[in-house]
This record gives sequence, C-alpha cells and structure tokens, in this order.
Amino acid sequence: MALIMTTRDKPWLFRTYAGHSTAADSNRLYRTNLAKGQTGLSVAFDLPTQTGYDSDHVLARGEVGKVGVPVSHIGDMRTLFEGIPLDTMNTSMTINATAAWLLSLYVAVADEQGASRNSLSGTTQNDIIKEYLSRGTYVFPPAPSMRLITDTIAFSTKELPKWNPMNVCSYHLQEAGATPVQELSYALATAIAVLDGVKASGTVAEKDFAEVFGRISFFVNAGIRFITEICKMRAFTELWDEIGRERYGIADEKHRRFRYGVQVNSLGLTEQQPENNVYRILIEMLSVVLSKNARARAVQLPAWNEALGLPRPWDQQWSLRMQQVVAYETDLLDYADIFDGSKEIERKVEALKDEARAELANVLSMGGGTSEEVIGYMKRQLVESNTARLRAIEDGSTKIVGVNVFTTTEPSPLSGGDGEQIMTVKDNVEYEQIERLKAWRAQRDAKTVAAAVEELRRAASEGRNIMEPSIACARAGVTTGEWGGTLRAIFGEYRAPTGVALTMTAVSSDSLEAIRARVKALADRLGETPRFLMGKPGLDGHSNGAEQIAVRAADTGLEVIYDGIRVTPEQLVKTVAERQVHVLGLSILSGSHVPLIREVMQRLRAAGLGHVPVVAGGIIPADDVNVLKQLGVAAVYTPKDFDLNRIMSDLVGLIEKTAGTRAA
Repeated sequence: MALIMTTRDKPWLFRTYAGHSTAADSNRLYRTNLAKGQTGLSVAFDLPTQTGYDSDHVLARGEVGKVGVPVSHIGDMRTLFEGIPLDTMNTSMTINATAAWLLSLYVAVADEQGASRNSLSGTTQNDIIKEYLSRGTYVFPPAPSMRLITDTIAFSTKELPKWNPMNVCSYHLQEAGATPVQELSYALATAIAVLDGVKASGTVAEKDFAEVFGRISFFVNAGIRFITEICKMRAFTELWDEIGRERYGIADEKHRRFRYGVQVNSLGLTEQQPENNVYRILIEMLSVVLSKNARARAVQLPAWNEALGLPRPWDQQWSLRMQQVVAYETDLLDYADIFDGSKEIERKVEALKDEARAELANVLSMGGGTSEEVIGYMKRQLVESNTARLRAIEDGSTKIVGVNVFTTTEPSPLSGGDGEQIMTVKDNVEYEQIERLKAWRAQRDAKTVAAAVEELRRAASEGRNIMEPSIACARAGVTTGEWGGTLRAIFGEYRAPTGVALTMTAVSSDSLEAIRARVKALADRLGETPRFLMGKPGLDGHSNGAEQIAVRAADTGLEVIYDGIRVTPEQLVKTVAERQVHVLGLSILSGSHVPLIREVMQRLRAAGLGHVPVVAGGIIPADDVNVLKQLGVAAVYTPKDFDLNRIMSDLVGLIEKTAGTRAA
C-alpha cells in the first residue's frame, strides 16, 4: 500500500524536566532552554515543596533544592517565571499533593503579570493515586485528596479553560514495575475515579462535563520494548475513546481524544556504559511519535547520565536536540499513520485492550481507585511485577547491554569522572533558601497572612472550593508550609501501604539457598533471627529499590523491618535500639544522602549503637561513596549493583562479623 502525503503536522511540544537549587538558577535554565528551541516548560519541584513543608522544616533537612526547585511562597514563584510571559507559555508542573497550592501561586503570578486567566495553558499533574502507589509525595488520605483534585477541576473549568487540571500519570507506575496491562488499567481506573468523583460532587454543571472529560490529560512512560509500547499507546487511545462514549456519553470526538505527554523510561537507564542510554532514549521516543493516531502532545526526554546524578545543561540540550532532529530533519510528520492496516499491530493492540479491560473491571469491582483495598491491591501487584522484572535481569533472561551481557568496554570519552559528568547542588543552597524564607516571613503583613489562612481553614472545613482562598493566601505571602499545615490539621495525614510481603517465598536459587543456610546458622548462634531494618530517611518517596531489598532480605530468612517512606533519622535510630537491629540499610535517591546519612551515623554513635553496621543505596556519585565510607558506612550500592543476592550475601557477612561482639 502506497504512503499518502498529507499536510505536514506540527511537532509536539519540546520539553525538558528541569528545576534545581533556587528559583533564580532555575529561571536562568528555563530561559536558556527556551532560547535553544524548547517550546514548553516542565517544572521539577523539590521534595519539601511537593509535600507541603517549608524549607526549614525538620523533614526538609538535606532535601532543599535537590530534585527540583524550592517554592516556599509567591516571591519564589515570581522569580521562577521572571521574564517568561505566562499568557503565551505552556507550563507543566509535576506536583500532586500540593497541586492546588502551586496552581494558586501560578495563577497569582499570572494575575500580577496581567495575563488573562483564559490564556493560561499547561498542566498540573495532580494524580494522588499514583503517588500512593509509586512515587510517595502524598500527604492527605484518599478522600480529602480527591476533594482537592475536584476543587482544582471545578475551578479550572470555570476560570482556566485551556488548563489541564489533572494529568493521569502512568509514568511512575511503569517505573515501579508495572506491566503494559497494569499501566493501562491502573491509569484508566484513576481517571474514572476522578471523573466519577467530579460527577458525584455536583461542583460542575452537567453541560460542562464534556469539557472536564476533554481536559483530563495523561502522562505516560515509554519503555524499550518498542513494538509493545507503540501498541500500548494505540490501546490507550482506543480505550479512552471507548470509556468516553460508553461510560460517560461524551458525544464530541474532540473531547474524547486521548491527550498525553511522555517522558521516556528512566528506569532502564544504566550506570554501566551510560553512553548506550542515548540509543535507548531515542528508541523509546520513537514509540510515542511514530504512530500519528497515538502521537504524544508533548515529549520530555531524560539525559544520558541520569543514572549517575543530576544532568548538566549540556546533557539536557543533547536530549532536546534529539527531539528536534526527529521532528525537523526526518519526514515523520509528512505522513498519515504508518501502522494503520498492520495485522500484527492490530493483534497486539486488541490483546492489550482485552487484558486491560479485564484488570480494569477487577479494580472497579473492588471499589475503584480511591478504595484503600484497591490501593493496597495495586501496590502489591506493582511490587510483584517489579520483583519479576529484577529476577529476569539477574538470571539473564532479560538482557541489558553493558549490564548483564557485553560488559567489556573501552573507556568512554564522555566519562571524565563523576564530578565532570553531572551537576551537583551546592551545600550553601539550603542555608541561603532558609535565610530568604526567614526574611520573607519577617517583611510580610502578619495580620493579612493570618486572615488569609483563617479563610482557607474555614473553606476547607466547610467543604467549599479552596482555590480562591488559596490564591488569596498566595497574594498575602502565606508559605507552602503554612498552607500545607493548615490542611494537615483539617484532613490529617496518610501512610500508604508498602505492598511488601516480608515473608520467605518458595522462589529459590543455588545462591539464595546458600545465603538461607548462613542466616539459619546465624540464628542458631545468636538464639534469635537476625534483624534487618530497611530505612527511607528524608522525603524521598521513590521506594522501589527499598521494597525490592526488603523483599529479597525476607526471602533469605532475615527478619525484616520496613515501615515505608518518610522516616526521620531520629526515628530510625530509635527503632535500631528498640528492636535490637543487626544491620541497618538506608535508601536515598533524592541526592540528600550525605547530610541524612551523616545525621544517622552521628545519632547511632550518640546512642551507643556505633557497632551496628550501616549500608546505603541510591544514585550516589563516586566522590560521595568515599564520603559515606569515611562516615562509617560499611557498603554503598548504586544502580549498577543489580545482583540482589550478592547484596544479601554482603549483609549477612556484616552480621556474621559483628555477631561475636554482640553475643559477647
């Protein structure tokens, strides 16, 4: 069949996910990237901002400016977008639990710029369910969290007609181990939970519901299984159209269009031979731009060195140029969908749709996405899928070039040492941000702040929409922590299920059996089962690695203690003492490993527990590995350490070394 030329399509939005250190530094980066041809912004916020804390909160220690930009008040938001006209910019904000607050700050700054609210275009991610399942920046329980999402949707429908107030994010589900079927079904279950919640709230007129449906967007993940990912995206578009027609009666095809942005898979980026990541990123991008009928509206690509640390501006530029070469130098945008009529593609798409419908029906039958039973069920399924994924890498049935096959390599000219390959956040960033925050609090009108916070409290307590009161708080100078604290006092806080089964499974291997025998011998020697505490200090919610370590440790026969994310160093040391822990593991992926682990080690020694061995894992540059070992950490593991049984052997070895001292 001959290809038919059509009018050349417009390219998708070019984005890079960016934000670090300070609002001023991030603003310079944004303006530089826009000058290089980037056409939309994708803002990364730091963890205190994402979880509703000010930069000087105890839980923010070590986290300020590490994985994104700190925004503590409207002054920071002004600086972040200085010189960037918001009436013409398309801005995506990766923000969830505090999405209503960051959107309020954005609208308040746009109002100051004189931008019409009708002109504001962009997206707030605002997907709390996937935070419970995979990323961990949740704050409030499901019911009030869904109410906040509904408030932003009702407000945006009336005030921000070009804004996507809720962006269903399956990206992090795949990062947590989701299969294509799980990514499809769990994302669609989330969208249904939100849409059903909006209908039940009565806050949007029936005549406007089609607009609500049409403004729901998606943010997906594209992995390395190229054909499967193309088919997954075609399945997404067809299932979404089906849900619009059959469940909600959306008549206009334009409102039923599946609108999505994408970041290609970061989970598959390797620390070993990181130059190979360039090819992986390109192949994964092609899976979401080749099929015209399922083409992404916006694409942001990771950088080749993200498994090593924070990318530099040059690294981000390289990923941006990759998009531009595909969009402008190839003939991709000249043709209709090149996959229409392919029997193999149709077969795979239909198979994915059938499996996804079945799993979606299963989730809905248990109560839907906001049911705590369903949240627990989905979390367990993701942990199990991720366990299976890692076992396949370990046993070689999944081959990853440079990791478990073709590992011989020449020295890379791109790799001049970790200090030259990545960007680091300076140690003074946190101190200076806190000093600016103190000055901000001192210069504002305390009575105006108190009145704005009280009106927010009343609106939240009375069930009124909190958006306009939040915008008033932004204008008054209320801080992120004050907004978050006000709502915490009303809604309470939540701890999502870990999904981790801390019991020995039947799955075995020769190496695991040998480790189990050593653990049993230790138990006989100690007169008790050795205890391993898996800790997540700080605000880092990326728990996938910690979960897999906990699961495998339980498989060896160790008694595993794992309470999930967001545990303070003080709480960890208290648990070590109370439970008489034999080895402590710390997992941190936010870049805050040095200050947090330093505090843990200091507290252990002060409590007379300096003999307890400590191991650490995360995205940790080589220079920092040396720092951690100088602090007394026994072993450090990074993404290159994919053999979990070897890590388990090391843990057991540490207990064997210290068991005699403890027994004596």
